[in-house]
Amino acid sequence: MTVAPLYFYTELPHPDGLRPDMDPSCLQYALTDDEREAFDRDGFLVVENAVPQDLRESLIETIDDLYESGVLEGGRTDKTITQRINKLGFVHLDRSFFDMVAYERLLPKVWGILGWNIYLYHTHLAVTGREPGTYEPGARAWGWHQDSGQMNRDMETNPRPRISLKVGYFLTDVSNEGMGNFWVVPGSQLSNTLPEPGEGEVQPEGAIPVKVKAGTAVIFDRRIWHAATPNFSDVTRRVLFYGYGYRWIRTRDDMEFPQDWYDDSHAILRQMMGHSTNEFGRSSPSDADVPLKVWLEEHEQIQREKSLVG
Repeated sequence: MTVAPLYFYTELPHPDGLRPDMDPSCLQYALTDDEREAFDRDGFLVVENAVPQDLRESLIETIDDLYESGVLEGGRTDKTITQRINKLGFVHLDRSFFDMVAYERLLPKVWGILGWNIYLYHTHLAVTGREPGTYEPGARAWGWHQDSGQMNRDMETNPRPRISLKVGYFLTDVSNEGMGNFWVVPGSQLSNTLPEPGEGEVQPEGAIPVKVKAGTAVIFDRRIWHAATPNFSDVTRRVLFYGYGYRWIRTRDDMEFPQDWYDDSHAILRQMMGHSTNEFGRSSPSDADVPLKVWLEEHEQIQREKSLVG
């Protein structure tokens, strides 16, 4: 199998040689004013019914097959969450994972928040089985953090810039506490520090578990303070996380994928997978570097013309 690196420094072939570009119908999923307000205020956004049942079941089957075959072994584990596998850079493991990079129901919300100069810089697949013991509602959540590691220590401003976000596709139900929910402190993306819990408290002030049904997507700002927790339920938790950031950010994982997948992709998916005509085009892009920008401009013009006719 020919494997492609994440970064490409080539001209895109003529569009006639590509799969059809993103269907304009995806614009029905564009970020709304209310969603933008909620995301800016809370630091996360819950999108219900994001993954239809047939797609969700297919993705779960793929994950389970990979798990049973041992492919997910070696994924990062957590000392305090012993039954969790966290596989970084997983998009090469199945074509369905690769195609979800430009998923029509969520990518419009991502570019609605970050703009068009974006790409996929980070992914991880989380499978969390049942932890020994029982759920204690008053137990402390584990590992409160902001994403991006050293970047947070290098940044000078308060608050730090957003720079990136993640989309988490919750393929299994986590609608009750104790199911491996991740916890967040709404609004904490605007603070570089997280105060320790007060006397008699076990969680930081304002912390809540994110409880969602299967098929829900959660978009969250990389800066929001959040934590993973063990799963004490009988439902194995399966979540796909896709991290999008600006094209001038370096990739966070060693992501590779078959060359023929890339060759068969439309221009916007290629952008998401790291295409650039050269390094200069990451911070000073031409239209050839960012087909998403060109596509959006074309469809905005079409919408303006329709409104004039109407």
